[in-house]
Amino acid sequence: MADPTVSSTATTTPPPLPLKIIAGADAFGCSLKDTLVSHLRSLNIEVEDLGTSSYYSIAAEVGRLVSAASTTPSSPSPGIRGLVACGTGVGVSIFANKFPGVFAATCLSTADAANSRSINNSNVLAVSGMATSPDSAIEILDTWLKTPFKSPCPASNSAPWGEETESFLDNSLSEMPVIGTNLSDPKQEEGSINASACALCCLVKNRKLDPIEIIPGGAMKIVRESPTSAIVSFKAGSVEPAHHHTFGHDLVVLKGSKRVWNLSKKAKYDLVVGDYLFTPAGDVHRVKYFEDTEFLIKWEGKWDIFFDEEMEVAKSEISKEADDGFELVK
Repeated sequence: MADPTVSSTATTTPPPLPLKIIAGADAFGCSLKDTLVSHLRSLNIEVEDLGTSSYYSIAAEVGRLVSAASTTPSSPSPGIRGLVACGTGVGVSIFANKFPGVFAATCLSTADAANSRSINNSNVLAVSGMATSPDSAIEILDTWLKTPFKSPCPASNSAPWGEETESFLDNSLSEMPVIGTNLSDPKQEEGSINASACALCCLVKNRKLDPIEIIPGGAMKIVRESPTSAIVSFKAGSVEPAHHHTFGHDLVVLKGSKRVWNLSKKAKYDLVVGDYLFTPAGDVHRVKYFEDTEFLIKWEGKWDIFFDEEMEVAKSEISKEADDGFELVK
């Protein structure tokens, strides 16, 4: 049953529906997520369903993708939003919120949903698979989709916001996204070594990378021959289909984050800044980039690559990650 505290005013002039929802859940939220995904598709909203994984992994992936897609994070009606579910709805909210421009809200009622949109401009909805029935979750989702930013809501006693509050909310659109992005490290201010003094990072500066024509989103620049090393970059969301080389290679992540599936060893690796990985010659591996990513790679001999699957097959396999049987190596 709908929450009687939600004003009908909040849905009389609804904002444009999102062009796309990126969804994911853990095992405790997957059934509810599937129900909501079906409902979204019945509304002709495009859904990218990332499937099921641990609450922190799946929420982080949804958060990364929503963040990467948010070219205008301060928009009062973002075109791409997220939907995450776990047992409580809290854990997925915590990890989705670790990415710039993501405002995830755990909503257990339609009042929560209306408030999160009106006040916080929420662009990721987190729901509880244990505390919320499918019917209630659909009502929560519909309210969240249809409630405009700054609209009357339970927190405003279902009345329009006053002029002072309206001004505060308008300013919040530009002020919220930059919080946390300009934090400085006091040690760096005191003259300690920082990123600009890192030898590897200096290799990247002022270098123009050449596009990798056979893999969309990638670029590379060789910086040394025999042994060969190169700086490689990939845009967020890029995928390297399963492939292998005649050489083994070492890499160090300089920026961003990625996941590597070693199909030969049935192992997968989550890599972030500073992480190192060696892949032996002949090992078949697949890669997905969660953020704009740069890394240094080194190998012996002439560069080559042999693809073991098509791009669409790779994307399909990645979407079924929860059932891939790979061991996550930490």
